[in-house]
Amino acid sequence: MQPAHYLFENAHVFTANPAQPFAEAVAVRDNRIVFVGSRADAQAYKGPATRLIDAGQGSLLPGFIDSHFHMMYGALNLDGMQLEPANNYQDISRIVLAYAAEHPQDTWLPGTGLRYNLGPGNSPLTRQHLDALVADRPIYINAFDGHTSWANTLALKMAGIFNGGQTGPNSENVLDEHGESTGELREPGAYKPVSDMVPKPGDARKRTLLHKALRLTASLGVTSVHNMDGSDTQAGIYAALEDLGELTCRIYIPYSVHPGTPVEALAKEALAMKKAYSGGMLRAGSVKFFIDGVIEGFTGLLVDPYADDPSTCGAANYDMDEFNSLVAEADRLGLQVITHAVGDMGVRRVLDAYENARTINGVRDARHRVEHIELIHPQDLPRFKQLGVLASMQPLHSPMTVDPGDVWPVRVGQQRWPLSFAWQTLREAGATLIFGSDWPVATQDAMRGLSNAVNRLPWVDGMPHQRQTLADSLLAYTRDAAYGEFQEHEKGQISAGYLADLVLLPENIFETAPASIAAVRPALTMADGRVVYEA
Repeated sequence: MQPAHYLFENAHVFTANPAQPFAEAVAVRDNRIVFVGSRADAQAYKGPATRLIDAGQGSLLPGFIDSHFHMMYGALNLDGMQLEPANNYQDISRIVLAYAAEHPQDTWLPGTGLRYNLGPGNSPLTRQHLDALVADRPIYINAFDGHTSWANTLALKMAGIFNGGQTGPNSENVLDEHGESTGELREPGAYKPVSDMVPKPGDARKRTLLHKALRLTASLGVTSVHNMDGSDTQAGIYAALEDLGELTCRIYIPYSVHPGTPVEALAKEALAMKKAYSGGMLRAGSVKFFIDGVIEGFTGLLVDPYADDPSTCGAANYDMDEFNSLVAEADRLGLQVITHAVGDMGVRRVLDAYENARTINGVRDARHRVEHIELIHPQDLPRFKQLGVLASMQPLHSPMTVDPGDVWPVRVGQQRWPLSFAWQTLREAGATLIFGSDWPVATQDAMRGLSNAVNRLPWVDGMPHQRQTLADSLLAYTRDAAYGEFQEHEKGQISAGYLADLVLLPENIFETAPASIAAVRPALTMADGRVVYEA
């Protein structure tokens, strides 16, 4: 018996393996787990070069798999103004003015992470509010969810959209009564003219930011991510890091599809990515769509009108014939289809497209996915199980309570709250749930995601409970997430023969008070048999 390179002992091991749910010790050789069992039996794997890691009765878990992530977008957002801490206009003012003073030579003042309705008195933010802070340099701020942006007057004029102009599908440059932009730009079709003008980092800066993002990911115990945007160019950057041994997190990357993407591109480009990237750290094999936008910006597609604007149900990004055709072709090619759908009608149309693809191409183990599902209609609940579709959801997206200024619950109205972020309702309907963060829309901290999942309470009396058990939540971040990318035979469990992707917590998470879960920080992260983070 060859000795192990690492031996974890004195641990509470949550294996995510139903045949052996718990253990005391784990041995790792090279990049594989070679033993899972008792501390006594593990002694046979000790050798003179074995590193012994005393877990101190802490939890040893499979490495977290974040099922909804934006690695490059998140990394690039580590530059510029960080507006996530802002709770009001005074906070925005402080952050913008400080950044402007610290970067006097920067021609643009870009920012990210801003929440909605943070103008004075929780009013919608306008260009005039930004002009009052800095008027002689263009300001461009992206919302936390990436679906809305705000720009000052100079930025709008430089982009040539101060008086509106043509926008893409399901997008709007919000105009005032004078036909001038308010500065609010909903969806990429409206804000792209401004965002395209913001100076982009060079290759060296991109690598620096990617390394920073990877260090953050490792420190939070995340060992795999399902990237939710992708291209051959982006994959090539990750592949270069993999070749250098600097990719410390596994990345499953899709081919991004947009309205107007030729059907022929799926066979030519998406399949080429699948063939080119099939290694242990970087894999392709899926396509990503957006059927709608977000509830906050009235661009999520609803069955019934918005509660606070009955004139609209939102809109789809695609003509449905085009969408159905693209989905059916991707399915025929054996590609996994992953689709952003926030509103209940958006979810329905995606399920319709997946069902249509099955009718045309036949039934296979496709594991197509719907991302977000912030709202679902009761008629569509059983269709996830019937169609074998995965529900990819983000615990940090759901408000824990209904607070003043939070526009999401207001937009959908109280009558739709029972089926909002309906994790447990979907689970009970037979859907397989997989969890993620949507970083940088929300923090990639899986412990905070776990905390939201297990601590959620109904917003009002009489609503169904959507909270999750700790075990189900952990499975949604590990074993089931691996299933969500066809890798359940390789990772997501602590079992002999599986990849050595592990996270060690300093305490037994099953004995941690639910209210304290969010504060637990990983003590060590191992990815592909390498220690990539240690507290």
